[in-house]
Amino acid sequence: MAVTTAAAAAGATTSASATTTIIPLLTPYKMGKFNLSHRIVMAPLTRNRSYNNIPQPHAVKYYSQRTKNGGFLITEATGVSDTAQGYPNTPGIWTKEQVEAWKPIVDAVHDKGGIFFCQIWHVGRVSTYDFQPNGEAPISCTNKGATPGIDGVDWSPPRALRTEEIPHVVNDFRLAARNAIEAGFDGVEIHGANGYLIDQFMKDQVNDRTDQYGGSLENRCRFPLEIVEAVVNEIGSERVGMRLSPFAAYMEAGDSNPEALGLYMAKALNKFQILYLHVIEPRMIKINDKYETPHSLLPIRSTFNGTFIAAGGYNRDEGNKAVAENYTDLVAYGRLFLANPDLPKRFELNAPLNKYNRSTFYIPDPVVGYTDYPFLEVPA
Repeated sequence: MAVTTAAAAAGATTSASATTTIIPLLTPYKMGKFNLSHRIVMAPLTRNRSYNNIPQPHAVKYYSQRTKNGGFLITEATGVSDTAQGYPNTPGIWTKEQVEAWKPIVDAVHDKGGIFFCQIWHVGRVSTYDFQPNGEAPISCTNKGATPGIDGVDWSPPRALRTEEIPHVVNDFRLAARNAIEAGFDGVEIHGANGYLIDQFMKDQVNDRTDQYGGSLENRCRFPLEIVEAVVNEIGSERVGMRLSPFAAYMEAGDSNPEALGLYMAKALNKFQILYLHVIEPRMIKINDKYETPHSLLPIRSTFNGTFIAAGGYNRDEGNKAVAENYTDLVAYGRLFLANPDLPKRFELNAPLNKYNRSTFYIPDPVVGYTDYPFLEVPA
């Protein structure tokens, strides 16, 4: 429930000035027990700068730069176990050393009044032998691998988890959630999107199992819902969010009926009363860099009882429109937040935005393309 009704605020003016418009993205919002000062969420963004899977001191500056009092930030995807990794220098939260390394980063965000959730993640088959313990095969719901060369990597053939192994992976997510709270995070976001392990189980293009985790929609969603249940029981529903991408086919993980999948998960998640649902919009770039959206998130948004977050290539005007029309409660921004650490201020002033440099998204440099994007110079 918003403190200020976004739709009413869309055209409202402040009493102090008839020329100052209150834009919907900058209206406050109460998300469970968290009082957000605006609707602009920092999306989870893989940055490949956590050497040896350990968060680094330079992340203190990176996250704190992007923190505003009452702002909501989600970490880069963070591995739940030593089998969860598929990319170089991604952070984990399964060891004591990793938990300790996260603490100063969390403290820096909290010191500026931010709300900080850790996105917990397992890549599943989107990995190679090099990233797996003892050079073993990556684990998945299937023995079918992603086509070598997708995303520029020759992914190694996976091994389908045996039925009796699945509870162990569920437990990895539970322990990661516990570790996140120990590190000081306000909660966790379960990464169920982008073609990674949870998404692999949910999507019928990938899941070819014949046990209770395959076949029907209910069976394919059993694994993610067992994870949600375990995490909720461990840290409380008010600290749990989930990210989904039912309409997407990232890493060859598509579904024949994404509408049914999205609605089923929204209804099922209501039973656990989790804090929020974060859904990626299937937005496609057309002529002149204009986005078109072939599917609406509104049915999922209308079904889910908690806070709803939309993501997927939004700009300032589109975000304002989505909030004003009650299409979503919050809007997650990725590349724009990466390149504009003061994004809420720039949106407030409708100021020019820094252009992001895609070539520096995933390099290991602790500064370049990471903490060197300039802030807006606002006259005192």
